[in-house]
Amino acid sequence: MKDNFSEEPANELRGSSPAMETATFSRRFPFVICVKLFIVTTILTGLIYPLFITLIGQSVFNNSSNGSILTYNGRVVGSALIGQKFDQDKYFWPRPSSQDYNPLPSGGSNLSPTSQQLKALVEERKQKLLAADPTKKDNEIPSDLLYASGSGLDPHISPAAAIFQIDRVLKARGLDSGKKDEIIKLIGRLTEGRDLGVFGEPRVNVLKLNDELDNLR
Repeated sequence: MKDNFSEEPANELRGSSPAMETATFSRRFPFVICVKLFIVTTILTGLIYPLFITLIGQSVFNNSSNGSILTYNGRVVGSALIGQKFDQDKYFWPRPSSQDYNPLPSGGSNLSPTSQQLKALVEERKQKLLAADPTKKDNEIPSDLLYASGSGLDPHISPAAAIFQIDRVLKARGLDSGKKDEIIKLIGRLTEGRDLGVFGEPRVNVLKLNDELDNLR
């Protein structure tokens, strides 16, 4: 008796088995293609793209891409992006730093607003400012001279914080009061406005201000 069942469906089932599909995939995408793809993507993303971005950075944003380095009399004095420690009376002081201006473990103190330790730190900073200039009162001290920034490396202070320190700087440098207006104009010239006219607050870069101050005669 003739068998009405054909073997063709069985062959189709065998042809669609996982083993056959794997063999077909291996034939279509051999190992050498994978190696070539790896080499091409490595060259594109690891060589060509970085070189292209570096070229744009160096040609269009040269100063920024090299760390916003500041020089004084041909000597590198620091970066405009990283605050430095100035504690001499003849210089403008930056914001306090919980990391003592060390860029490696940069960060804030993480002390809460109710922390007694924070209260003691603020009082200590307040007394230091008042001792450096006894003519000032504690309610005249701008807040950014009392509280550290989140990074501990803020290179800026507010224009009010800079103006607050003028009398101390004049006295330490032996300059007459007639220079006060000149320094106020210097602070105004170095004051940076809000980013895009909206973000942030007006600010003065302390390193730039102190460099210009050393050129003041």
